[in-house]
Amino acid sequence: MNNQKLLSLVSAMFLVVMLGACASGKTEVESDMGIDDAPDWVNEGYQALDNREGRMIHGVGSAPKMTDMALQRSTADDRARAEVARVLSTFMDVVANDYLATSGYGDNTMDEQSISRQIEAVTRLNMSGVEIIARWRNPENGAIYSLAELDLNRVEQITKKANVMNEGLQQHFLTKGETLFDEFVEENR
Repeated sequence: MNNQKLLSLVSAMFLVVMLGACASGKTEVESDMGIDDAPDWVNEGYQALDNREGRMIHGVGSAPKMTDMALQRSTADDRARAEVARVLSTFMDVVANDYLATSGYGDNTMDEQSISRQIEAVTRLNMSGVEIIARWRNPENGAIYSLAELDLNRVEQITKKANVMNEGLQQHFLTKGETLFDEFVEENR
């Protein structure tokens, strides 16, 4: 993927995250789903959260009614995980851009490409830590909604062990990751 396409993709994902993310506590999020009697998380969608339970990334996925309920549940789960991956990837791009800006590598295309590959690899590694923490079936149409969660502490643990990141980026994430995540959440309210 060339830099132009990557930049366009990252920009689009950032815009989506800005529209859908919220911050600490029980923040009211205007829903575009409007499903009556659904749990709040169904209507709120995916989010980056910093609340009393920690720094989390939530993703919501859905699947229409199917004759095979296991397949329907699996489809909703996979879509929720994909939403978490998109938000995590966007956050990791923020970390990488901050690293490039503070390390003086911002003008080196090769370093940007290398870091993009590293972010992709770290995102894939972290997806094993995503948990499905809730499901809900819409009684009106039979659609299933799944809520996936990834804890930033888990991301930090995996990043410490990851041999796919250059040492500078890894250290930058481990020292500034929580602060950058808090700023990410705040900017994307």
